[in-house]
Amino acid sequence: MNIVFIPNIDTGNGRNTPYHYSIKSWTKWAKQFDDIEVIEWKDLIMDINQFPIIMQREWVFDILEYNDIDYDQVLIVDADTIIHPNCPNFFNETNHEYSAVVNNGCYEWVTRSIKGWGGGLFPNDPLVKPYNYINTGFIIANKKHKPFFNIAKDLYLNRSNEIKILRDKIQASTGQTIINFMLQKHKIKVNHMSEAYNLQDLWRKNLLHVPGPTCYWPDNLQPLFNAGYVYHFNALPPNRSGRNVNYWMERTYKELYNV
Repeated sequence: MNIVFIPNIDTGNGRNTPYHYSIKSWTKWAKQFDDIEVIEWKDLIMDINQFPIIMQREWVFDILEYNDIDYDQVLIVDADTIIHPNCPNFFNETNHEYSAVVNNGCYEWVTRSIKGWGGGLFPNDPLVKPYNYINTGFIIANKKHKPFFNIAKDLYLNRSNEIKILRDKIQASTGQTIINFMLQKHKIKVNHMSEAYNLQDLWRKNLLHVPGPTCYWPDNLQPLFNAGYVYHFNALPPNRSGRNVNYWMERTYKELYNV
């Protein structure tokens, strides 16, 4: 069985309010396959102030095994995503390697994050190349990658205070850039998948319309639906029209699934 593992934890700040649309879309998509099960993770295992959710995800294999859930491959995917109902079975495209999508978004943020975390946590390692830098909002791994996940867990546990200080200082990524450095450091083979499976930074790609003079394109989602299969609603700027993550996830889900 292949697992879609979606962290959806209510931390009290309302951030996860629209995430039920993500769960619904992934659940409906998975029903067309006999070997895919969706697992919604709702419970923190550590103090979120010290270990943000993006760091706690490295315990995914422990969570599955503790709950006696058998698995072959596991997709760890962010809850601010909506999947197209016609998305193919991407588990068939991994070659059973650690699989992810290059972070095709704000390169200022990426390069600043690489420089900050590289200098602060990996001063003796070469900097990660921005064009190889993956977005960890869509990661597929399997049992052979458990040792790497254990290494990441040990780093988080042993250097948690240092990481917290750096996180507050750098203000660009928490676990994502750390994982990129560790993949490089430990020579983990990464299977780079199509951006269609983690289409990110949608605002900068002119795929979301916010009323105003800067949006010269029509207010419809068909270009988004034609551009990929998994839509990641990250890096959305605030706007007066209220077209925030909640708005876009609800609208996208309802249009895709005709509800």
